[in-house]
Amino acid sequence: MSTILPNARLHWIRNVAFAPDAPYGPTQQAILGGTAFEQANEQIRRWPGYAATPLRNLAGLASAAGVQQILYKQEAHRFGLGSFKALGGAYAVSRLLLRELNQRLNRTDLGIEDLLSGRYRDLTQHMTVTCATDGNHGRSVAWGAERFGCQCVIYIHATVSEGRKAAIESYGAQVVRTPGNYDDSVRQAAEDADRLGRFVVSDTSYPGYMDVPKDVMQGYGVMAEEALQQLARTDAALPTHVFLQGGVGGLAAAVCAHFWERLGTRRPRFVVVEPDKAACLYESAKAGHPVAVHGELDTVMAGLACGEVSLLAWEILKPGVQAFLTVDDAAALDTVRLLADSPYGDAPLVAGESAVAGLAGALAALADPGARAALGLDTDSRILLFGSEGATDPVLYEQIVGRKPEEIGEPA
Repeated sequence: MSTILPNARLHWIRNVAFAPDAPYGPTQQAILGGTAFEQANEQIRRWPGYAATPLRNLAGLASAAGVQQILYKQEAHRFGLGSFKALGGAYAVSRLLLRELNQRLNRTDLGIEDLLSGRYRDLTQHMTVTCATDGNHGRSVAWGAERFGCQCVIYIHATVSEGRKAAIESYGAQVVRTPGNYDDSVRQAAEDADRLGRFVVSDTSYPGYMDVPKDVMQGYGVMAEEALQQLARTDAALPTHVFLQGGVGGLAAAVCAHFWERLGTRRPRFVVVEPDKAACLYESAKAGHPVAVHGELDTVMAGLACGEVSLLAWEILKPGVQAFLTVDDAAALDTVRLLADSPYGDAPLVAGESAVAGLAGALAALADPGARAALGLDTDSRILLFGSEGATDPVLYEQIVGRKPEEIGEPA
């Protein structure tokens, strides 16, 4: 039994709706995958600066944790934005602008090169995209707006750090801070967009707002496809378990859907991990349907501080995920330090507080006999993680680790 995080406060629930032998059906196909994913994959790989992120083998940590393998897909340097969100928000901005341009110009043939060339900037510069964010999604939308030539207004809530605010502003976006929590800022962004004629580019879906979040999640699927290709190139066995961060569910749904569609019944067991202070997916699994959690949602895992489930994501997660876990902030902070300090001989890694939720959940489950047995974790288990962000707030990261991100000495 692993003793790496023996004091983590872990809660878990088996998903009674999990359907391990179900095919990837038409309900899921209408949300993610198919030709819509192929379009996203083809476009994003043509963006200037595209490169697949590395898949790190944490062999020392796996041995210490008592499992066969731990692989960590490191998103810390994706397009220089610091997180996997670069794949989703920016792609959705491009799709939205192209739809608008084709409609306004009565055309159907405009593509990504037309945006990247700037030849229609006289039109796009009068369009404004907007969203609410805990940091990373807003940075991606702002980056996409700058790259594709439109205006951008980003809403952040009361507890988003000044460092994350400044990072968004660095891409030319106007940032508006609102009172309340993340879900309050989502509502404010939508209300202002409706009043001012802006285009919402949200990573969460709700009644009447579904198309753009689909584009966001299709972008995330590129990360999952990269992981499958990297496993195939190294002749590595497929993972037995994938532990994924929660939030509104977009990341988890995108990865789960892609593996499910590509692998069918050979897909790994998927486990979703959330902060115990913002566990909307865990509570939804308990209820059997989407429910909201309320309050300040004040967790150090800022990117996961969400109280309301994305309805589209839930259509994937409800039948596709084996279990839902929650971990406390202390476990996340210990895991950030664990990757930086690398006491088991692996290369040190810079990971943000939200990036490590999946790893913290896996290590906490390995230390809990009941969870370990229920999830089928043993010495033959091969665990895949998606390290969704780097040090997106360098000041906070230094406070946690005691060193600046650039002092960690990550591998190239």
